[in-house]
Amino acid sequence: MARQDTPLFLHGFDLSGHFVDLRPLGTGVTGLVLSAVDQRTGQRVAIKKLVMRDTVTVKHALREVKITRRLHHENVVRVHEVLAPYGRPLPRDPTQLSALYIVQECMETDLARLLEQGPLPTGHATLLFYQLLRGLKFIHSANVLHRDLKPANIFINTDQLLLKIGDFGLARIVDPHYSHKGYLSEGLVTKWYCSPRLLLSPNNYTKAIDMWAAGCILAEMLTGRMLFPRHIFLRLGFFSADFRTTFYFIFFTKERLLKKLLWERKFPAVDFLERILTFHPMDRLTAEAALSHPFLQQYSCPEDEPTSTHPFRIEDELEDSLITEQSLSNSNSQASSIHWDRWVHLVVLKSDTRD
Repeated sequence: MARQDTPLFLHGFDLSGHFVDLRPLGTGVTGLVLSAVDQRTGQRVAIKKLVMRDTVTVKHALREVKITRRLHHENVVRVHEVLAPYGRPLPRDPTQLSALYIVQECMETDLARLLEQGPLPTGHATLLFYQLLRGLKFIHSANVLHRDLKPANIFINTDQLLLKIGDFGLARIVDPHYSHKGYLSEGLVTKWYCSPRLLLSPNNYTKAIDMWAAGCILAEMLTGRMLFPRHIFLRLGFFSADFRTTFYFIFFTKERLLKKLLWERKFPAVDFLERILTFHPMDRLTAEAALSHPFLQQYSCPEDEPTSTHPFRIEDELEDSLITEQSLSNSNSQASSIHWDRWVHLVVLKSDTRD
């Protein structure tokens, strides 16, 4: 059979023929995802195709590869390998590729599909949320912000009640030792899981944006409904005066509408959620602090909640900028080539450092 007639090729996946039994899984924020059986191992895997059309998609693709290769944790989806078209290894200059393929472990379902059946039992929601925070603690300790936490990006094996965080297509590196005020690209969290401060100041955020999203997800697991449904945002508008006034009444008036909302829905963790869903990010619980809250005490085990031993640093952020600048450049000088080889080697080929 010619390569052009293989099922992978017909699905737009230009890979080698040892991936068989294809099944569509969905679309990630930056690419199409299929599952397939890897004939070399007999294991079912998920394959995410990252199309590289322009400088933005190139930067996001290479950043996702760099981040996911280094995040090795029980509650983070594991990447097996990253391939160029035709199943080839990544070249020294991956910016010239039309696509990248991330081959990763395949989970049974995602939280969004699970919640279509209704709210989860409190015990199940608590265990899953503990794992979500355990994964977030590790991710944040690596100086990575996910920036798009939502039920569709949280993957679950129901037989084990095992949770893993995935889809790092919008993640970015932020070294906390340096000020980023005014220099961050717009926060890209899905609006229904986006903190009010981020909506009002989209270029100024910290790891606390992931914690707000996590709080919204816990509320949704316990009720089967979004805490802040999309129609509220669509009706108010993101940056209108009404929007600001609404959040003021939710958080700061004596009526404390947020607390009232939580009590009305009979949350078993009102205090816990109140400490996560705070207007000011500095007042919000970190993942590490949330893990020690009494709500999770039956699962809390600090000695089994690891942090990254090889966090990203400011030079990794600067390398992202160099990727963008280099992909815009058409210079073919030898000096430019040497400079680029050095940085691609650092950014992509050396990013497979294991914790």
